[in-house]
Amino acid sequence: MADRAQEQSGAAAPDLAALAAITDAVEDGAGLPAILRAAARALDTSLILIDRSATVLAVAARSPADERSLMRDADDVTTIELKVAESSVGRLRMRASERPTDASLLRLVTTLIASEVERVRAPERASEEAATGFMRAVLAGRIEGREDLIARGKELGSDLGAGASVVIIRAHPRNPTEEDWRRRMLALTARGARSIAPGSIAAPTAEEASEIAVLLPDPDGEMGRRAVSAVLRELESGLPGFAFAIGRSRRVEDPLELHRARNEALLAANVVEGEPERVELGYEETGTYQLLLPHMNDPIELRRFYDETVRPLVAYDEQYETDLLGTLSTFLECDANVNATAQRLITHRHTVRYRFERVRELTGLDVSSTDGREKLSLGLKAMRVLGIAQPRGPAHERGAEGGRVPR
Repeated sequence: MADRAQEQSGAAAPDLAALAAITDAVEDGAGLPAILRAAARALDTSLILIDRSATVLAVAARSPADERSLMRDADDVTTIELKVAESSVGRLRMRASERPTDASLLRLVTTLIASEVERVRAPERASEEAATGFMRAVLAGRIEGREDLIARGKELGSDLGAGASVVIIRAHPRNPTEEDWRRRMLALTARGARSIAPGSIAAPTAEEASEIAVLLPDPDGEMGRRAVSAVLRELESGLPGFAFAIGRSRRVEDPLELHRARNEALLAANVVEGEPERVELGYEETGTYQLLLPHMNDPIELRRFYDETVRPLVAYDEQYETDLLGTLSTFLECDANVNATAQRLITHRHTVRYRFERVRELTGLDVSSTDGREKLSLGLKAMRVLGIAQPRGPAHERGAEGGRVPR
């Protein structure tokens, strides 16, 4: 009777021997690859197991082409979220079989796989949480004893006694993308950093943030630079369609100075955000921005100076879709040369002068005076150090006429 009902439903009959093979693999501690192969036999399909960071944990496919098709998420591939106690532990990609899979069987198999993923990965996650807590304490300067800091780092596999550096990494999707890309970004960052500097620790600077901090052993002062190159290669390969901004600190000999190194990396990341043609920047390349480093921990003065100089320009550009701030920035880069500014912006010099009149009206600062230029230049620097994005848009203010001066 049961066989007849199974035939009428069209679902494949459970392979009891394959189910037994799953439980045997779990009991024997055979590992996720063996468990997934047994599950593929029980479900009569191809499977790929992926963790929360989009790392492939195991594959049970009939051929390399079948595996590539599963990874591409083809039309006949179903993705099942694996949960333990309402907490996601990964995903299972499954190719649809010719006969529908029994829902109860599928639930049983996926529950077994999810439980095993949780069991296997729990110690690793606990270690990652401990490393993340340690890194955040170090970068915040909450560990006061040098020997204590070095000893705690060594317990986590990170030897900071011979020097270290800090890297800040940000990613911005250019197009809509999958929601778990931040976990993918973290995994790629950690892999790239550890390939150059074993013992590197990577963690988000805040929960679900698109900004990651990396603490890496740097005995010779070159590890940071090489690690950034490796991380960027991983990110560009694993996260296509994203824009990245990476800031790197100088090497510090005393690990108790790593909280200062964190500020250096953060300052460099903020500066490079304002330079779209660049992706990464070392603190030693930030020039006069370094004068503002002491204000990183307490940016009240930076905020005040920004408010008194270029903030009115930011507000005006955002409201009217003008480009006063961009024109000012270009003018300063061109050594206060109006003709060179107009040429770079592909507009008329009269338009540039009109915009500077608007700058003077809004800020009370005249770009034709040395004092006015210096204050506006420092205001732009304060804006970047504070991490405030520059508004961008076409110039529609009266007199610009799309770059043409009316006759």
